[in-house]
Amino acid sequence: MNLVTAFAASVEKRPDKIALYWGENEFTYATLFAQSGGVAAALAGRFGVKPGDRVALWLKNRPEFIPAVFGILGAGAVLVPINNFLKPDEVNYILQDGGIDVVITDEELAVHTPALLTARPQLKVFKVEDFSTFPSPISPLPSPPTRNESDLAVIIYTSGTTGRPKGAMLSHGNLLHNVESCGIILETVDADRLAVLLPLFHTYMLTVGVFLPLLVGGSLVLVKSLNQPKQILQEMCARQATILPAIPPFYRTLAGLPAMKLPFRLCISGSAPLPVQVLKDFEAKFGIPLLEGYGLSEASPVVAKNPIHGVRKPGSIGRPIPNVEVSVQAESGNLLGVGEIGEICVRGGNVMMGYWNQPEETARAMRNGWLLTGDIGFHDADGYFYITDRKKDMLLVNGNNVYPREIEEVIYQYPGVKEAAVIGVPDARKGEQPVAFVTAAEGQILHEKAILQHVRNKLADYKVPKKVVFLPGLPRNAAGKVLKTALRRQPLT
Repeated sequence: MNLVTAFAASVEKRPDKIALYWGENEFTYATLFAQSGGVAAALAGRFGVKPGDRVALWLKNRPEFIPAVFGILGAGAVLVPINNFLKPDEVNYILQDGGIDVVITDEELAVHTPALLTARPQLKVFKVEDFSTFPSPISPLPSPPTRNESDLAVIIYTSGTTGRPKGAMLSHGNLLHNVESCGIILETVDADRLAVLLPLFHTYMLTVGVFLPLLVGGSLVLVKSLNQPKQILQEMCARQATILPAIPPFYRTLAGLPAMKLPFRLCISGSAPLPVQVLKDFEAKFGIPLLEGYGLSEASPVVAKNPIHGVRKPGSIGRPIPNVEVSVQAESGNLLGVGEIGEICVRGGNVMMGYWNQPEETARAMRNGWLLTGDIGFHDADGYFYITDRKKDMLLVNGNNVYPREIEEVIYQYPGVKEAAVIGVPDARKGEQPVAFVTAAEGQILHEKAILQHVRNKLADYKVPKKVVFLPGLPRNAAGKVLKTALRRQPLT
């Protein structure tokens, strides 16, 4: 069993059912499977992709994302989704680290091809606009490579505390395990239509937004207009979406709208803590269960969820999903009891194989079979878990993980910078935003706008600091380490 054979079984049961809605367009299971076969054949034939090769998918949300995913897997290759907000320098690092020689993208992002080829001359670009040239219907590869549950399926690059992304390796079995668990906890059936407005490159949407609905025989409502909440709602309502995964800022916006009839049977919030007041306001206004949960890329990614039925505890990430264990552990590895604060740890078939080419990082992330999440929290007497703190220094900007070290390294590249440190400050709209503290080298005069533009040229826009504060020197302890606690008390004016 693998993800492709599971999809093929779903197609065989309902070839003519609509699997994907995109504005006015509709795509059947048979159509998506045929296109997937075309992609797999092209990768193997035209691009020379062999089983085990890594193939990048750098694409915004659009229908071709689905056949690209199953086409890569159908060729026996490893899917490497890339955040479409990243800049060429950031993409280049992933291509180099993953040894990736083929990238599937579109005309818009392909304008960056020259910058990518400079760093990796052997790179081949496969544009999704070419998918339309495939004959229809077309069969998948006559003898697709055999992939087992233990084989590597996806590498998700997640930012690391060193400022360099790490590739979390997820097997076919890891993802199938998480799909099955999510299907149970969300009570997903073939009549469900899952609304997809979050980016598909994210591991949560890959598992819950693509694999889950297609493997249970449901449908995706891929939202086309992402500008105005009312337009988004109209699109989801027109296609009668039944499940909505979104981030807290979206639910905050919905809670501020007039009461109306929505088609969802349940809504899911993730990526960042959901304010208790938002949860209460939303459920009071719309009468739809809003479930808060928790996950991380290294766990395929879903770990815990508040239940549809029974007690939903505001402020809690809920209880472990089926067939997944969660514990709170001390630094020694000892299990902690009710109310005791320690590190949240996860164990189960959803836990990653390790980090790509980083055995030392893998060893640091695992202990006695448990994945160490780096998140701090506790559990109550009913088995509900709570997150009280996050990985050291990490920020959540609109649900995106941002690590200060990465921004600091880019600022250090700017001429005349002597020191740089980045912290997070609360932001009502984005959750948090980075703020940079910079000191100039002797005799140098620095300008905020110039530094911000320098960062913007190198990093995704959501990583660009809200403000640069210039100081004569950064506060340090006796060991020379920057005291970020002191910076958090520093006026920003």
